[in-house]
Amino acid sequence: MTKKKGKLLVLSLFVLAACLGAYSATRQPHQTSKVSAETVTGTSTQAFINDIGPTASAIAQERDLYASVMIAQAILESSNGQSGLSQAPYYNFFGIKGAYNGSSVTMSTWEDDGEGNTYTIDQAFRAYPSVADSLYDYANLLSSDIYAGARKSNTLSYQDATAALTGLYATDTSYNLKLNHIIATYGLTAYDVVNASGQDIGLTTSGYVWNEYRRNYTDAQTLAVDEAWAQRFNH
Repeated sequence: MTKKKGKLLVLSLFVLAACLGAYSATRQPHQTSKVSAETVTGTSTQAFINDIGPTASAIAQERDLYASVMIAQAILESSNGQSGLSQAPYYNFFGIKGAYNGSSVTMSTWEDDGEGNTYTIDQAFRAYPSVADSLYDYANLLSSDIYAGARKSNTLSYQDATAALTGLYATDTSYNLKLNHIIATYGLTAYDVVNASGQDIGLTTSGYVWNEYRRNYTDAQTLAVDEAWAQRFNH
């Protein structure tokens, strides 16, 4: 090899390395998280349930869904809200793919080939501006016809709903068994029960009230402030 060709080769390799470095620096972060029902235990799970339970229950009641299934899916899909995808600024608790109002993040995810064999692929997941937006978007998704088999009015129990989701919402062949385990372990059916007035029995001792202005549960003082502001601007 001549000196001139040698210099050209070295220069070409240098440019290639620089380009690859720049590409790597601009790629989205990736995180791999494989969750099983057995790993979703402990006080962190109960704290997560306390955080999202009231809002999930109210939304599920509005949309003919099982709050127990919604909460169990959030626990399983987000590892108690500890996965990178469920953290700020993404708030994706259900592993929903695609984009939300144009916002998404690319991460590595585990898939099942339908025969129990798992593998990883890179996927774009929806990114939400808040926790409530994530819960509402999940409810919107399950309100579509394809998930009709998971609705309360079309089932006799939450087990029917989790069975309907298996192979449809998730490729995991034991998805329903994992959800059923979580629901039974943490007594999540309490969030499915409502009394004659339509109030969720599981929320009667929570100390929170439904705040229509924030579309979420807040304390009574926050609701009073919001009502005062609403009256001020309506006059």
